[in-house]
Amino acid sequence: MGANNGKQYGSEGKGSSSISSDVSSSTDHTPTKAQKNVATSEDSDLSMRTLSTPSPALICPPTLPGFQNGRGSSTSSSSITGETVAMVHSPPPTRLTHPLIRLASRPQKEQASIDRLPDHSMVQIFSFLPTNQLCRCARVCRRWYNLAWDPRLWRTIRLTGETINVDRALKVLTRRLCQDTPNVCLMLETVIVSGCRRLTDRGLYTIAQCCPELRRLEVSGCYNISNEAVFDVVSLCPNLEHLDVSGCSKVTCISLTREASIKLSPLHGKQISIRYLDMTDCFVLEDEGLHTIAAHCTQLTHLYLRRCVRLTDEGLRYLVIYCTSIKELSVSDCRFVSDFGLREIAKLESRLRYLSIAHCGRITDVGIRYVAKYCSKLRYLNARGCEGITDHGVEYLAKNCTKLKSLDIGKCPLVSDTGLESLALNCFNLKRLSLKSCESITGQGLQIVAANCFDLQMLNVQDCEVSVEALRFVKRHCKRCVIEHTNPAFF
Repeated sequence: MGANNGKQYGSEGKGSSSISSDVSSSTDHTPTKAQKNVATSEDSDLSMRTLSTPSPALICPPTLPGFQNGRGSSTSSSSITGETVAMVHSPPPTRLTHPLIRLASRPQKEQASIDRLPDHSMVQIFSFLPTNQLCRCARVCRRWYNLAWDPRLWRTIRLTGETINVDRALKVLTRRLCQDTPNVCLMLETVIVSGCRRLTDRGLYTIAQCCPELRRLEVSGCYNISNEAVFDVVSLCPNLEHLDVSGCSKVTCISLTREASIKLSPLHGKQISIRYLDMTDCFVLEDEGLHTIAAHCTQLTHLYLRRCVRLTDEGLRYLVIYCTSIKELSVSDCRFVSDFGLREIAKLESRLRYLSIAHCGRITDVGIRYVAKYCSKLRYLNARGCEGITDHGVEYLAKNCTKLKSLDIGKCPLVSDTGLESLALNCFNLKRLSLKSCESITGQGLQIVAANCFDLQMLNVQDCEVSVEALRFVKRHCKRCVIEHTNPAFF
């Protein structure tokens, strides 16, 4: 291993036998003509070359034409595109010498400083690299190749980019990671491919088949995936706890496949172990879909349903019946949620710590009273844009949820200094307060807050009629507070 430290991983010798398999796919960009003597190891569209041992996948951005590892030699004839690609290379070749051939003596090259580090130190350094950079390191020399594919470094795969052919990249990476444990990647626990718009059901199916130990999957913004692919993942990855499908507009439900449901015993209850679920911007999610999710994902503790505009109070009723352990819930911009929905949410009682109901225009003081009465351990409340909330609602909230640390009541024009006074006299642990566009707020209310809430760290009073003297008073009493304002005289 030490003899190969200084060998660069570049073009392969004439005697190296390789089997090429084309796994490239079409690109959205217009292809240009490939020049002669132009290196394409980083510019080809997901080319793959293997020796007897599967080789590493390179997830890397396109480079300048004619430049490959510092050389201008050509290694393949694939067309050059502007697409981020995944590529496979063989391990760096070893030097073959015949015992009877006497080589001319060459001056010894001084060993690079980094090559003096022991293997465990190199692995520790590699652990901080993202997937694409780790794959690049595997091309340097044979020692780095072996270290870069240490199983401890492959608990997470993180791919980004709108143009990357992520289906191919996942196939190549999982194939290499399955080398020591055929057909399964036992070490892989996290896959993050957020924003990879070319991800399809085929890529998720690859994950479902090869990653039985998967615990975290993030595919936000991948709008081409459908319910069937998500069903495959949750059915074949029983340890999955964290799922982010925000922005996946085709996903309308989370459930087991029919085959998986049939195989389960009645004692299992056909449940999924997901605890964290983000379905923000899943516009087509309806009450029936939420009912199915709640019935299958009974262990949910964090659920985010922002801008799921078709949900109503009925969906929240189903949710509370099955998911009794929810700690964080967001239904922001769900315009059909009303006080009746908050009455259902209040049944979570002291388990609820985080609630966002921003821009739910049908919510009034009545709903706030339900939450304040039963959810006494609430720490965070976002009620921005709920114009039906008044000083009475804020007062009831302050007296019952005394451990409140973050409150956003911006764009609530009926909240005045009276509500702020109740807040200041009861919620001494308040750290973040947003009063943006609260037209009835004055400097007097802010001074009362500053005089009682010494731990205040963020105050938003943008578009409020607040004097410079009041802002300076806040700054004197809450020295660590960051004030967001629109008063040009205060700086």
